[in-house]
Amino acid sequence: MWRILRITLLGLVLFVVAATAWLDRAASREWREPLWVGLYPVAGDDDAVTADYITRLAPTPFTAIETFFAREGAGYAVPAEPVHIELHARVARMPPALAPDADWLRTAAWSLAMRWYAWRAAAEAGGAPPHVRIFVIYHAPARQDVLPHSLGLAKGLIGVVHAYADRGHEGMNAVVIAHELLHTLGATDKYDAATLLPRFPEGYAEPDRQPRHPQPLAEIMAGRRAVGAREAAMPDSLDDVVVGPATAREIAWVER
Repeated sequence: MWRILRITLLGLVLFVVAATAWLDRAASREWREPLWVGLYPVAGDDDAVTADYITRLAPTPFTAIETFFAREGAGYAVPAEPVHIELHARVARMPPALAPDADWLRTAAWSLAMRWYAWRAAAEAGGAPPHVRIFVIYHAPARQDVLPHSLGLAKGLIGVVHAYADRGHEGMNAVVIAHELLHTLGATDKYDAATLLPRFPEGYAEPDRQPRHPQPLAEIMAGRRAVGAREAAMPDSLDDVVVGPATAREIAWVER
C-alpha cells in the first residue's frame, strides 16, 4: 500500500514538474530576447590545479559561446544577441549522480534531485535566476585522460558539462558547453552512438561539398567534423563549428 501511495505521489510531483518544464522550455525557444545562461563551476577533484583554475576563472573564455550563437543566429534571422552567458561563483557540492543501472523510478528521483540541486545553486547565487543553468565540472588534465559523459536536460533546462581545468582546452570546453546548451533547448545528437561519427547529411556542416571529405567545419550537434568516411576530429574551438538546418529547426530558429 505504501509503495503504491509513494509511486502515486511521485507521479503527481513529476506531472507538475513536467508541466512547468514544458512552459519554461517553450519560453526559452521564443528568441524574442537573449536567453540567459548561468554557468556554475564545480571542482570535479581535489587537485590543486583544478582549485587554482576555478579561482582564476573569468568570463572571458565564455564570450566565444555568445559570439558563436550571434554569428550562427544571424544566418537564421534571430536577434543579434540570442544567448547571454553569466559566470557565477563556484558551487561547493557536486551534482547528484545517476547510476548507470538506474530503473525508471530511480531515474525520476534523480531528475527531481537534479532540479533541486540546480534551484539551490541559483538561489545561493542571488539575483534573477537564469533561463538555463549549466554546471561545469572541471577536472585536472593529469588526473583524467577521458572525461565522463556530459548531458543536457530539456526537461528542466539544466546541463552538466565535464571540462578540463586548463587554458589550452578552453576552446574545446566551449564547444561542449554549447552542445549541451542546445540539448536543453531540444536539439538532438547528429552522430552515430556506436561509432561517434557524424551522421550524413544532418551531421555534416557542408553535406553538398565535393569531395565530401574532409569536412572543414563541424556541425555543433555532431560534435566532430568528418575528415574521412570512417574518421572524425574534435574541433579546436567554436570558430570551426556551425548550427546546421536540422538543429536550427529543433531549437525553433526556423519553422519546421
